[in-house]
Amino acid sequence: MTSAYNPRFWTALLARRPRGRSHAMPTLLRHMISAVALGAACAAQAGGSGENSYFAELPTVLTVSRLPQAQNEAPGAVTVIDRALIRALGYQDLARVLRLVPGMQVGQERGNSQWVSYHGLSSTYPSEMQVLIDGRSVYSPSTFGGVDWSALPLSIDEIDRIEVVRGSNAVTYGANAFLGVINIITRHSAEAPGEQGAVTAGSRGIGGVSAGLSRAEEGLGWRLNADIRRDEGFAGLHDDHRNATLSMRSDYQLDVHDELSLRVAASGGRKQLGYTDSPFGANDAREARYRNYILHGEWRHARAEGGEWALRYYRNQDEVDEAWDATLPPYSPLFPAGASVPLNRNRSAVRDHLEFEQRWQPGGVSQAVWGAELRRDRVDAPFLYAQGAPGDQDLYRLFANHEWKFAPGWQTTTGAALEQYRGEPLRLAPRAFLNWLPADAHAWRIGYARAWLQKPVFEQQGDVRAYEPDSGVLISHPYVANGDVRQARIDSMEVGYLGRSQVLDSRLDVRLFHERIRDYIYRQATASDRSPLLATELPPSHYVNHDRPVTLTGVEYQLRLQPWSSGQWLLSHTLIRARSGSDAIDDRVAPYTASFTWMQAYPRGWSSTMSVLRMGPLAGGDGFSPLAAYVAKPYTTVDLRLAWGGRVEQRSVQISLNAINLGERHQEIADRAQESRGTCCPANRVSPMVWLGVELGL
Repeated sequence: MTSAYNPRFWTALLARRPRGRSHAMPTLLRHMISAVALGAACAAQAGGSGENSYFAELPTVLTVSRLPQAQNEAPGAVTVIDRALIRALGYQDLARVLRLVPGMQVGQERGNSQWVSYHGLSSTYPSEMQVLIDGRSVYSPSTFGGVDWSALPLSIDEIDRIEVVRGSNAVTYGANAFLGVINIITRHSAEAPGEQGAVTAGSRGIGGVSAGLSRAEEGLGWRLNADIRRDEGFAGLHDDHRNATLSMRSDYQLDVHDELSLRVAASGGRKQLGYTDSPFGANDAREARYRNYILHGEWRHARAEGGEWALRYYRNQDEVDEAWDATLPPYSPLFPAGASVPLNRNRSAVRDHLEFEQRWQPGGVSQAVWGAELRRDRVDAPFLYAQGAPGDQDLYRLFANHEWKFAPGWQTTTGAALEQYRGEPLRLAPRAFLNWLPADAHAWRIGYARAWLQKPVFEQQGDVRAYEPDSGVLISHPYVANGDVRQARIDSMEVGYLGRSQVLDSRLDVRLFHERIRDYIYRQATASDRSPLLATELPPSHYVNHDRPVTLTGVEYQLRLQPWSSGQWLLSHTLIRARSGSDAIDDRVAPYTASFTWMQAYPRGWSSTMSVLRMGPLAGGDGFSPLAAYVAKPYTTVDLRLAWGGRVEQRSVQISLNAINLGERHQEIADRAQESRGTCCPANRVSPMVWLGVELGL
């Protein structure tokens, strides 16, 4: 047991990663046993009488069940990233923070493109995790069913904490919570009223200015944030980025029972995409301009007899202008001098969402919540839907969760959701968990959940055709509609442990999981009945369901240590074995990931943070090439931050020097179509980036 707290133990543990998929399972079993043994060791350490209040410091989380539950009582694994950790990391991109979460597989295809998934499997636009801001889904049909992390109308300064549910949670937040939930919770407007400003400048054209203003008086609070950022992306890539965000949150306490909240925000900018040597210019270098607007209102009523209800409405509106010309070489006899073919991904989308939720305590040992929601998505993208605009995508949903503490130290949390999407059968998504808390300092859980994946409308109805304008000849048909695609289903089982020990003031979170996915959706080559001219060079494709189950089996854990009073270590490690009967699908899951973060405070206001990330081989990401498989190689990257904070003339000041992507240049997320050209080196290696930041509070 003592050796588990020796740093050499964890160094050896990270070094013993699987060398190939054929060796993954024995190694995985060894690590599962190690993780469970460590949990038992922590439990033994926690058994002393002097640790009765260890879980008193655990946060109360709502994202898992919509019920206020201590983290150790929640029906599933949840990672809480608080504001202090976000500030200590100093990242400019929100998605980069998620690299520290066990099970997350995060990377960049270019400087302005973030690929965020849980347990991998995702293609170009990950959609298997529900992403929320204050409970509002940020998924949009205009991003092909995914999330554009670089364009979110949100500044990092607004964030209070992030709750990441690791495991299926469709019962609580719908079908996009297929593998988990990321809920970004903003600060209450009445928190820390005042003014603040920040400036950043650094390599690769990094520059930014942000400002915040907040006031609170007589029950009314409001906070205004503005943020402007730019950078030139990674060296050798066409990926400059410019973004501006303006947001406002207001909270008004009407009386002792009622509170109104309102958040409005907008973001806009431009970013470079594509490659200058893309085959036939199908993914040529270009610029996309985007605009995003959100309105989110909530009325919350606390009942005098206990419990509360809430009524919420939000609207998301997204617009993207993205057009370019592909160039054809001379092609006799049709185009003896070559030709220019106009292409575009111009698109807009609107989502309206109405939701009611009621929570109550039917007894002293139980609490429950139920709710209903209605949602409508509308998409306008003529070039992407050659057969005509898709109809409105409607969702109707009922959900409920119930917690019952039936004996001292024992509780169940059960729930179910009924949901129906337009054109789909009525689906039931159940969940049941049993939690055992044998002592205050450690907790065990076991549970099962089922979820159905909402199909992005593009995967079913996307139909892209490129014509030469003068002759009307069909040049390529890269996406072919397939109305037979079915919703994927996941059945997930897990065993978890959460404990704390006096040894190095440590806290351990372990999740062992087995996830079985039926009708997994992926993109494959197909034939086009319209005989495009470049059918061989640019093969048509469509989305289909895999004919065999995909299983993910593994272990993930996070260990927090305080080896001395001024330092903190955070270690995350994940091992996964994917089995689908297809190497191309299995390769979309990195078999291992690990991260180590060391936060250190020094005298006189100085502090430092170091994060080391190790990512296994991964084939997830952008592009499509049916003729060649491509897997990005494993890599290790290092991020550093040195900061000083203090007061100057009664004003709080913080100065920081930040660096990311240190070490050997590497590729994280590949564009498979670009890599199919067979060049000697990866087409999109990341670059080291260094910047200086100054923050001033008034």
